[in-house]
This record gives sequence, structure tokens and C-alpha cells, in this order.
Amino acid sequence: MAIFQARTWLCRSFSTLSSKPLHVCVVGSGPAGFYTAEKMLKEHQEAQVDIIDRLPTPFGLVRSGVAPDHPDTKIVINQFSRVAQHERCSLFGNVTLGSSVSLSELRELYHVVVLAYGAESDRSLGISGENLKGIHSAREFVWWYNGHPDARNFNPDLKSTDTAVILGQGNVALDVARILLRPITELAMTDISNHALAALEESSIRKVYLVGRRGPAQAACTAKELREVLGIHNLDIKIQETDLLLTPADEEELKYSRIQRRVYELLSKAATSKPAHAGLNQRELHFVFFRKPDSFQESKDRIGYVSSVRFEKTVLQGVGPRKQAAVGTGQFEDTICGLVLKSIGYRSIPVHGLPFDNQRGIVPNNKGRVLSDASGNPTLFEEGLYVCGWLKRGPTGIIATNLYCAEETVSSISEDLNKGVLVSPSSTLPKQGGEDLRQLLHDRNVKTVSFSDWEKIDSEEKRRGSTINKPREKLATWEELLKTASG
Repeated sequence: MAIFQARTWLCRSFSTLSSKPLHVCVVGSGPAGFYTAEKMLKEHQEAQVDIIDRLPTPFGLVRSGVAPDHPDTKIVINQFSRVAQHERCSLFGNVTLGSSVSLSELRELYHVVVLAYGAESDRSLGISGENLKGIHSAREFVWWYNGHPDARNFNPDLKSTDTAVILGQGNVALDVARILLRPITELAMTDISNHALAALEESSIRKVYLVGRRGPAQAACTAKELREVLGIHNLDIKIQETDLLLTPADEEELKYSRIQRRVYELLSKAATSKPAHAGLNQRELHFVFFRKPDSFQESKDRIGYVSSVRFEKTVLQGVGPRKQAAVGTGQFEDTICGLVLKSIGYRSIPVHGLPFDNQRGIVPNNKGRVLSDASGNPTLFEEGLYVCGWLKRGPTGIIATNLYCAEETVSSISEDLNKGVLVSPSSTLPKQGGEDLRQLLHDRNVKTVSFSDWEKIDSEEKRRGSTINKPREKLATWEELLKTASG
């Protein structure tokens, strides 16, 4: 790999090479990828930007992560579509980094490669019983109800138990709880996948426990998400009032965060509110604080299946905003359940030839420049290789966070271009970018999906949805997606 070490290049702007287009490859067509492409097209008139993605559908988590009952959040797809339709931008769907094309090959074909493929794996708790049936990641569940083709055969058992435990109290955890508890009549009007809708219609889940290690003053969700789940019709909210007692350290935390104060206020109000109409089909949402999972217990009646979660009670230690950590007390209790969804964070996956910080689950970088190792030495970075999004900063933030993240990465690219780092005076072989990539993939019998191919999928999904009063009915298998794209 070409490694840039501290050395002096002739100062040189890429604008002097206008006869040679700047070929840029963005890996990943989620928000981080599209924002990066948009910024590159705007700031560099010579740039030809190719976006590759392993899925035949673009938009990443906007399509497969945003909850189906949050259509307003998906409006950003219109902006991303305009980027994809730009005359200097091309989409290569159904192209997997590592198997369809290697990272080293992309670096040979392009002046700039930006990795923005996000996080498609999950963190592990590493506790006893974690492999029991009935225990899943929240990511799998979200992909399932959003029609992700990799989750088509995912089959959560919603019939054999009336209780689900969700580990985590962030926005994804609240999304999952809301999908489990929201009336089917309301979900049926969204773009939720039909296979998920059918399973939820027959679901026996009546109680959901949202469990967090720390207290209500540290809850990781936003007020908007919390307000939405608290507003579900005919839902009984249960919170132990003793959990709502604030310590001086809690009050200090709330003083510095308006968002956390609002979340705490909503939880406090919910603890004393009762549903307007209680009935036999009453559903319950329990907010459980100061508990951390210790182990999963196996059912005596159903060998290999989870029957309960053993939690250790915790207390908070430390002082100052975001400085309080949950520490076990040695006291334990069991919560009986037949379904567990772990919402404890996503994790990025490294590819061959890419420096990776396994402990943090990110690519070591300095303002988006990929560093050669995890030491953090900014003078040792990989020429022409950059990161953006979760791969760069970890799985945090909202969609708009990727906009600022992309601005920083593109700014680093621009600086390197102007310093002559990316196009050295000794360069003799021109880079052809998408032209050569297209030929390489053709020679390997990789069927790519262009943006116009995606528009065929988009049109068919909307057509199917219109027949059942939904905004769209997603094609949820690889076979259907690729067949429609080629039709």
C-alpha cells in the first residue's frame, strides 16, 4: 500500500489538471456516502463520482433502518436521488467490496476512495447464554420489518411468549418497542414489509421491557422518540417511581443538557399517568433502570430457548456530565421472557487491506484521512483513502450528523489535492475510474444495478403498495430485486 510519510510535495492545485478528471469512488450509498458525493460534486467541477453498494437498492439506513412509521425522516431520499442523477455521478449497486472488487483494485482505479459503508454487524455482550434461540440483535429485527433482503428468512417467534425484553434505551430500542406495541391498523398504512406485518398481527407480545444500565437522567433516547412511544393508544406505561429519584450528580447532569431534562420530565410524567381505557388486551411498556444483563437462562420446557434474563442491579459512580458509570452491586433478579432484542450498538466490519481499530470498531483516521495504524500518527496515512460516517466515528448520531462528517472528510480531500498529495508530479498512468470498474465487473460476471435500474424497483414497489393502500410494498428478496432491476 502506498503510504504517505511526511515529505514535501510541490504545491499544486488539481485545477491545473482539468484535462484529467478527478475519479472518486464512494463505497456505501447511505447518508454518509451520498453527502460525501454531493460535496465532492459541488466543490470539484472535475470530479467524476461513482457510488458502489453491495445492495441493489440505495440509501442505506434511510431505507432499511428508519422505522416505517417515520415517513418524514425518509424525505431526504429525494435529495440523494438528485445527487445520483447528476451527470457526473454513477451508482453501481450489487457490488460487494472484498468479493466483487478489492480495496486495492479500487485504489488503482481511482484517485480518491472514500469508505462510507457504515456498520452492518453487532456488538456482543459476551455473557452466558447469548446464543440461545429467541435472542436477536435489534438490527436483525429492524432489517426484518423494513424488508432488507438479508433478513427475509429472519423469523422471530412472536407467538410463544407474551413478554419481550429489549436491552438498551436508545432511539433504535424505542423504535423496536413501538413496532411491537403499536396497533396493527396504524402499521398497515406504512411501508412496513408484509411478512413482518403478518407476523405482528399474530403476535402474542403484550409486555415489553426496555432495560438500561443507568438511570432516567442518562437515558440515551431523544424526547421526540420517547414522546411517540409514550403516545401509543391504549398502552400502560410502568416506571418505578424510586428509579426517578435524582441524586446531586444527576441534577448536575441535567443542568447541562436540555435534551436530557426533557426526557426525564416526560418519563416522570408517564410514571404517574394511567391509560384512559384499560382492557383485557391492555399492552404494557416497562422502563427498567439500573440493571445490566448478567446471563440468559435456558427454558426447562423448550431446550435451547431463552426463558429469562438475569440482571444485576447497578448504582452510578462518578461526578459530572456523562461521567457517571454503572457499577454492579452483586444483587440479581430474573425477568421472564421468550424474546430478547439486543439494542447495544452496531459494529463496522473491516475489509482486507484496511487498517482497523478492533477495540473501537472504526478505521483509524485523522479528519477522515485513513491512518496507516491505530497509533494515531497523522503523518502516516494512506494516500487517497478516506472514511466517512459510522466507519469513521462509530455508530452515533442522526442522519444529519453525516452531513457535517462528510464536510470534514471532503475538506481533507480538498486540502490534499491542493498540496499535490493525491496527484503527484511523478504520476504517469491515467486513472479511468468507473470506465475500468465497469469493465472489470463485467469480466467477473457481476451484474451491476444502476440508478435507472433502481428506479424500476422503486416504481414496482410503489405500484404494489398502491393496491393495498400503502406508500410502497418493498421487494424483500435478492431474487425479486435483481429480476425487477433487469426488467
